[in-house]
Amino acid sequence: MTARRLGPTGPAVHPVGLGCMGMSWGYAESQRDDTVSVEVIRRALDAGPLLLDTADAYGSGHNETLVGRALAGRRGDAVVATKTGIVVDDLATRTLSRNGSPEHIRRSADASLRRLGVEAIDLYYLHRVDPAVPLEESWGALAELVRAGKVRRLGLSEVTREQADAAHLVHPVSAVQSELSLWTREPLDPGTGMVGWCAERGAAFVPFAPLGRGFLTGRYEGPGDFEAGDFRAANPRFRGEAFTANLRIVRAVEEVAVRHGVTAAQVALAWVLAQGDHVIPIPGTKQLRYLRDNLSAPDLTLTPADLTTLSTIPPATGNRY
Repeated sequence: MTARRLGPTGPAVHPVGLGCMGMSWGYAESQRDDTVSVEVIRRALDAGPLLLDTADAYGSGHNETLVGRALAGRRGDAVVATKTGIVVDDLATRTLSRNGSPEHIRRSADASLRRLGVEAIDLYYLHRVDPAVPLEESWGALAELVRAGKVRRLGLSEVTREQADAAHLVHPVSAVQSELSLWTREPLDPGTGMVGWCAERGAAFVPFAPLGRGFLTGRYEGPGDFEAGDFRAANPRFRGEAFTANLRIVRAVEEVAVRHGVTAAQVALAWVLAQGDHVIPIPGTKQLRYLRDNLSAPDLTLTPADLTTLSTIPPATGNRY
Protein backbone atom coordinates (compact mmCIF):
# COMPACT_ATOMS: atom_id res chain seq x y z
CA MET A 1 0.00 0.00 0.00
CA THR A 2 1.49 3.29 -1.15
CA ALA A 3 0.33 6.46 0.57
CA ARG A 4 -1.07 9.32 -1.48
CA ARG A 5 -0.35 13.00 -1.03
CA LEU A 6 -2.92 15.68 -0.29
CA GLY A 7 -1.69 18.34 -2.68
CA PRO A 8 1.82 18.99 -3.99
CA THR A 9 3.26 19.80 -0.55
CA GLY A 10 0.58 18.20 1.58
CA PRO A 11 0.75 15.28 4.00
CA ALA A 12 0.87 11.66 2.87
CA VAL A 13 -2.33 9.78 3.73
CA HIS A 14 -3.81 6.32 3.36
CA PRO A 15 -5.14 5.92 -0.22
CA VAL A 16 -8.69 5.49 1.13
CA GLY A 17 -10.16 7.99 3.57
CA LEU A 18 -13.38 7.94 5.58
CA GLY A 19 -16.45 9.99 4.78
CA CYS A 20 -18.30 10.63 8.04
CA MET A 21 -21.51 12.31 6.84
CA GLY A 22 -23.71 9.20 6.99
CA MET A 23 -22.94 8.80 10.69
CA SER A 24 -25.05 11.90 11.36
CA TRP A 25 -27.62 12.29 8.62
CA GLY A 26 -28.72 11.41 5.10
CA TYR A 27 -28.68 7.62 5.24
CA ALA A 28 -30.65 5.25 7.49
CA GLU A 29 -30.84 7.73 10.34
CA SER A 30 -32.80 5.31 12.54
CA GLN A 31 -29.57 3.26 12.76
CA ARG A 32 -27.48 6.18 14.01
CA ASP A 33 -25.34 5.22 16.99
CA ASP A 34 -22.76 7.80 18.03
CA THR A 35 -20.83 5.39 20.24
CA VAL A 36 -20.40 2.89 17.42
CA SER A 37 -19.51 5.66 14.98
CA VAL A 38 -16.77 6.97 17.26
CA GLU A 39 -15.36 3.45 17.43
CA VAL A 40 -15.45 3.13 13.62
CA ILE A 41 -13.55 6.39 13.26
CA ARG A 42 -10.97 5.34 15.83
CA ARG A 43 -10.42 1.97 14.14
CA ALA A 44 -10.01 3.79 10.83
CA LEU A 45 -7.31 5.93 12.41
CA ASP A 46 -5.35 2.77 13.17
CA ALA A 47 -4.53 2.79 9.44
CA GLY A 48 -3.47 6.44 9.65
CA PRO A 49 -2.52 8.97 8.79
CA LEU A 50 -6.02 8.91 7.36
CA LEU A 51 -8.18 11.57 5.72
CA LEU A 52 -11.38 12.15 7.72
CA ASP A 53 -14.07 14.07 5.88
CA THR A 54 -16.84 16.02 7.56
CA ALA A 55 -18.65 19.37 7.19
CA ASP A 56 -20.45 21.86 9.39
CA ALA A 57 -23.65 21.18 7.43
CA TYR A 58 -23.74 17.44 8.24
CA GLY A 59 -26.33 17.26 10.98
CA SER A 60 -25.94 21.01 11.52
CA GLY A 61 -22.68 20.58 13.44
CA HIS A 62 -23.38 17.13 14.87
CA ASN A 63 -20.93 15.35 12.57
CA GLU A 64 -18.04 17.66 13.41
CA THR A 65 -18.73 17.14 17.12
CA LEU A 66 -18.76 13.39 16.57
CA VAL A 67 -15.44 13.50 14.72
CA GLY A 68 -14.05 15.69 17.49
CA ARG A 69 -14.92 13.02 20.06
CA ALA A 70 -13.13 10.36 18.04
CA LEU A 71 -10.07 12.58 17.57
CA ALA A 72 -9.44 12.97 21.29
CA GLY A 73 -5.94 11.64 21.87
CA ARG A 74 -5.59 10.62 18.20
CA ARG A 75 -4.94 13.94 16.46
CA GLY A 76 -1.65 12.78 14.96
CA ASP A 77 -3.37 9.88 13.16
CA ALA A 78 -5.82 12.08 11.25
CA VAL A 79 -5.82 14.60 8.45
CA VAL A 80 -9.04 16.47 9.11
CA ALA A 81 -11.11 17.94 6.28
CA THR A 82 -14.26 19.96 6.85
CA LYS A 83 -16.30 22.43 4.82
CA THR A 84 -18.12 25.75 4.87
CA GLY A 85 -20.55 27.47 2.56
CA ILE A 86 -23.72 25.39 2.97
CA VAL A 87 -26.18 26.44 5.65
CA VAL A 88 -28.81 24.14 7.19
CA ASP A 89 -31.99 26.20 7.28
CA ASP A 90 -34.15 23.35 8.62
CA LEU A 91 -32.54 20.23 10.04
CA ALA A 92 -35.72 18.14 10.03
CA THR A 93 -36.36 18.65 6.32
CA ARG A 94 -32.67 19.06 5.41
CA THR A 95 -33.46 22.37 3.75
CA LEU A 96 -30.20 23.99 2.68
CA SER A 97 -28.95 27.29 1.33
CA ARG A 98 -25.55 28.71 0.42
CA ASN A 99 -23.53 31.40 2.12
CA GLY A 100 -20.06 32.14 0.82
CA SER A 101 -19.69 35.56 2.40
CA PRO A 102 -16.37 36.27 4.13
CA GLU A 103 -18.19 36.97 7.40
CA HIS A 104 -19.94 33.61 7.33
CA ILE A 105 -16.74 31.78 6.41
CA ARG A 106 -14.84 33.31 9.33
CA ARG A 107 -17.62 32.48 11.82
CA SER A 108 -17.95 28.96 10.46
CA ALA A 109 -14.24 28.26 10.74
CA ASP A 110 -14.17 29.27 14.40
CA ALA A 111 -17.23 27.13 15.13
CA SER A 112 -15.73 24.13 13.32
CA LEU A 113 -12.47 24.44 15.24
CA ARG A 114 -14.41 24.36 18.52
CA ARG A 115 -16.52 21.36 17.56
CA LEU A 116 -13.57 19.40 16.20
CA GLY A 117 -11.36 20.31 19.14
CA VAL A 118 -8.35 20.99 16.90
CA GLU A 119 -5.93 23.90 16.69
CA ALA A 120 -6.09 24.02 12.89
CA ILE A 121 -8.16 22.47 10.11
CA ASP A 122 -5.91 20.45 7.81
CA LEU A 123 -8.09 20.90 4.71
CA TYR A 124 -10.93 23.42 4.53
CA TYR A 125 -13.30 23.21 1.57
CA LEU A 126 -15.67 25.73 0.12
CA HIS A 127 -18.58 23.29 0.12
CA ARG A 128 -20.39 24.97 -2.75
CA VAL A 129 -19.83 28.21 -4.61
CA ASP A 130 -22.40 30.81 -3.58
CA PRO A 131 -23.78 32.45 -6.75
CA ALA A 132 -24.53 35.61 -4.76
CA VAL A 133 -20.88 36.10 -3.74
CA PRO A 134 -17.93 36.40 -6.14
CA LEU A 135 -15.81 33.28 -5.78
CA GLU A 136 -12.70 35.41 -5.37
CA GLU A 137 -14.22 36.98 -2.23
CA SER A 138 -15.05 33.60 -0.68
CA TRP A 139 -11.67 32.17 -1.59
CA GLY A 140 -9.90 35.27 -0.35
CA ALA A 141 -11.54 34.85 3.06
CA LEU A 142 -10.41 31.24 3.13
CA ALA A 143 -6.87 32.31 2.23
CA GLU A 144 -6.93 34.72 5.19
CA LEU A 145 -7.66 31.77 7.47
CA VAL A 146 -4.54 30.04 6.16
CA ARG A 147 -2.45 33.11 6.88
CA ALA A 148 -3.98 33.27 10.38
CA GLY A 149 -2.92 29.67 11.06
CA LYS A 150 -6.48 28.40 11.52
CA VAL A 151 -6.41 26.38 8.29
CA ARG A 152 -3.52 24.57 6.61
CA ARG A 153 -4.81 23.92 3.06
CA LEU A 154 -7.82 24.80 0.94
CA GLY A 155 -10.13 22.77 -1.25
CA LEU A 156 -13.17 23.16 -3.48
CA SER A 157 -16.23 20.95 -3.78
CA GLU A 158 -18.31 20.37 -6.92
CA VAL A 159 -16.80 23.11 -9.09
CA THR A 160 -16.08 23.67 -12.76
CA ARG A 161 -12.62 24.05 -14.23
CA GLU A 162 -13.26 27.75 -14.71
CA GLN A 163 -14.14 28.19 -11.04
CA ALA A 164 -11.11 26.21 -9.94
CA ASP A 165 -8.86 28.32 -12.17
CA ALA A 166 -10.25 31.51 -10.66
CA ALA A 167 -9.66 30.27 -7.12
CA HIS A 168 -6.19 28.94 -7.92
CA LEU A 169 -5.08 32.41 -9.00
CA VAL A 170 -5.92 33.74 -5.53
CA HIS A 171 -4.53 30.85 -3.44
CA PRO A 172 -3.40 27.31 -4.33
CA VAL A 173 -6.10 24.66 -4.52
CA SER A 174 -4.83 21.58 -2.68
CA ALA A 175 -7.85 19.36 -3.33
CA VAL A 176 -11.09 19.18 -5.27
CA GLN A 177 -13.94 17.03 -4.03
CA SER A 178 -16.67 15.72 -6.29
CA GLU A 179 -18.65 12.56 -6.90
CA LEU A 180 -16.81 9.83 -8.83
CA SER A 181 -17.67 6.17 -9.11
CA LEU A 182 -18.51 3.52 -11.67
CA TRP A 183 -21.90 5.17 -12.08
CA THR A 184 -20.74 8.81 -11.96
CA ARG A 185 -17.81 9.30 -14.34
CA GLU A 186 -18.14 12.92 -15.50
CA PRO A 187 -15.04 14.05 -13.55
CA LEU A 188 -12.97 11.86 -15.89
CA ASP A 189 -13.98 13.83 -18.99
CA PRO A 190 -10.70 14.99 -20.58
CA GLY A 191 -12.14 18.38 -21.51
CA THR A 192 -14.21 19.37 -18.49
CA GLY A 193 -13.44 16.85 -15.77
CA MET A 194 -11.69 17.82 -12.57
CA VAL A 195 -9.59 14.65 -12.23
CA GLY A 196 -7.36 15.88 -15.05
CA TRP A 197 -7.34 19.45 -13.75
CA CYS A 198 -6.07 18.23 -10.38
CA ALA A 199 -3.41 16.03 -11.96
CA GLU A 200 -2.07 18.97 -13.97
CA ARG A 201 -1.67 21.07 -10.83
CA GLY A 202 -0.53 18.45 -8.35
CA ALA A 203 -3.77 18.72 -6.37
CA ALA A 204 -5.63 15.78 -4.89
CA PHE A 205 -8.96 14.69 -6.29
CA VAL A 206 -11.21 13.42 -3.49
CA PRO A 207 -14.22 11.40 -4.71
CA PHE A 208 -17.25 11.25 -2.44
CA ALA A 209 -19.83 8.47 -2.89
CA PRO A 210 -17.24 6.21 -4.61
CA LEU A 211 -19.53 3.25 -3.90
CA GLY A 212 -22.55 4.91 -5.48
CA ARG A 213 -24.08 5.66 -2.06
CA GLY A 214 -23.85 1.95 -1.28
CA PHE A 215 -25.53 0.76 -4.48
CA LEU A 216 -22.34 -0.67 -6.00
CA THR A 217 -21.77 -2.96 -3.02
CA GLY A 218 -24.66 -5.17 -4.17
CA ARG A 219 -26.32 -5.07 -0.75
CA TYR A 220 -29.60 -3.58 -1.96
CA GLU A 221 -32.31 -5.48 -3.81
CA GLY A 222 -34.90 -2.81 -4.51
CA PRO A 223 -36.19 0.70 -3.77
CA GLY A 224 -38.04 -0.61 -0.72
CA ASP A 225 -34.75 -1.22 1.08
CA PHE A 226 -34.56 2.42 2.23
CA GLU A 227 -36.46 3.90 5.14
CA ALA A 228 -38.52 7.07 4.83
CA GLY A 229 -36.23 10.07 5.11
CA ASP A 230 -33.22 8.24 3.71
CA PHE A 231 -31.77 10.39 0.94
CA ARG A 232 -31.73 7.41 -1.39
CA ALA A 233 -35.47 6.75 -1.08
CA ALA A 234 -36.14 9.78 -3.28
CA ASN A 235 -32.96 9.69 -5.37
CA PRO A 236 -33.69 9.16 -9.10
CA ARG A 237 -31.13 6.37 -9.46
CA PHE A 238 -32.68 4.35 -6.64
CA ARG A 239 -36.28 4.55 -7.82
CA GLY A 240 -38.41 2.15 -9.86
CA GLU A 241 -37.13 1.21 -13.30
CA ALA A 242 -33.89 3.14 -12.78
CA PHE A 243 -32.97 0.91 -9.83
CA THR A 244 -33.55 -2.21 -11.91
CA ALA A 245 -31.62 -0.83 -14.88
CA ASN A 246 -28.67 0.12 -12.69
CA LEU A 247 -28.33 -3.40 -11.33
CA ARG A 248 -26.43 -4.22 -14.53
CA ILE A 249 -23.56 -2.13 -13.16
CA VAL A 250 -23.58 -4.10 -9.93
CA ARG A 251 -23.58 -7.42 -11.76
CA ALA A 252 -20.54 -6.42 -13.81
CA VAL A 253 -18.69 -5.39 -10.64
CA GLU A 254 -19.65 -8.63 -8.92
CA GLU A 255 -18.28 -10.70 -11.81
CA VAL A 256 -14.87 -9.07 -11.40
CA ALA A 257 -15.08 -9.50 -7.62
CA VAL A 258 -15.71 -13.24 -7.95
CA ARG A 259 -12.64 -13.65 -10.16
CA HIS A 260 -10.45 -11.96 -7.55
CA GLY A 261 -12.12 -13.43 -4.47
CA VAL A 262 -12.95 -10.01 -3.04
CA THR A 263 -16.07 -7.94 -2.40
CA ALA A 264 -17.86 -5.76 -4.93
CA ALA A 265 -17.03 -2.74 -2.78
CA GLN A 266 -13.31 -3.48 -3.04
CA VAL A 267 -13.54 -3.74 -6.82
CA ALA A 268 -15.48 -0.48 -7.10
CA LEU A 269 -12.93 1.32 -4.92
CA ALA A 270 -9.96 -0.23 -6.73
CA TRP A 271 -11.37 1.12 -10.01
CA VAL A 272 -11.61 4.62 -8.53
CA LEU A 273 -8.07 4.38 -7.16
CA ALA A 274 -6.83 3.34 -10.60
CA GLN A 275 -7.93 6.68 -12.09
CA GLY A 276 -4.78 8.40 -10.79
CA ASP A 277 -2.25 8.37 -7.99
CA HIS A 278 -3.70 11.69 -6.83
CA VAL A 279 -7.19 10.22 -6.30
CA ILE A 280 -8.17 9.65 -2.64
CA PRO A 281 -11.74 8.29 -2.30
CA ILE A 282 -13.68 8.77 0.93
CA PRO A 283 -16.30 6.00 1.22
CA GLY A 284 -18.57 6.29 4.21
CA THR A 285 -19.68 3.55 6.56
CA LYS A 286 -21.10 3.07 10.04
CA GLN A 287 -19.94 -0.54 10.35
CA LEU A 288 -16.51 -1.96 11.16
CA ARG A 289 -16.80 -4.89 8.75
CA TYR A 290 -17.32 -2.57 5.81
CA LEU A 291 -14.55 -0.29 7.01
CA ARG A 292 -12.09 -3.18 6.86
CA ASP A 293 -13.13 -3.97 3.28
CA ASN A 294 -12.77 -0.35 2.22
CA LEU A 295 -9.35 0.19 3.75
CA SER A 296 -7.99 -3.00 2.14
CA ALA A 297 -9.14 -2.01 -1.36
CA PRO A 298 -5.68 -0.59 -2.26
CA ASP A 299 -4.30 -4.13 -1.93
CA LEU A 300 -6.37 -5.19 -4.95
CA THR A 301 -4.70 -4.71 -8.32
CA LEU A 302 -7.15 -4.82 -11.20
CA THR A 303 -5.86 -6.17 -14.51
CA PRO A 304 -5.99 -4.06 -17.69
CA ALA A 305 -8.83 -6.31 -18.84
CA ASP A 306 -10.72 -5.67 -15.59
CA LEU A 307 -10.31 -1.93 -15.96
CA THR A 308 -11.51 -2.03 -19.56
CA THR A 309 -14.53 -4.11 -18.63
CA LEU A 310 -15.49 -1.81 -15.79
CA SER A 311 -14.81 1.44 -17.66
CA THR A 312 -17.04 0.41 -20.56
CA ILE A 313 -20.10 -0.36 -18.44
CA PRO A 314 -23.00 1.77 -19.72
CA PRO A 315 -23.65 4.88 -17.60
CA ALA A 316 -26.17 4.90 -14.80
CA THR A 317 -29.85 5.52 -15.42
CA GLY A 318 -31.20 8.58 -13.58
CA ASN A 319 -29.78 11.90 -12.43
CA ARG A 320 -27.43 12.18 -9.45
CA TYR A 321 -29.95 14.29 -7.52
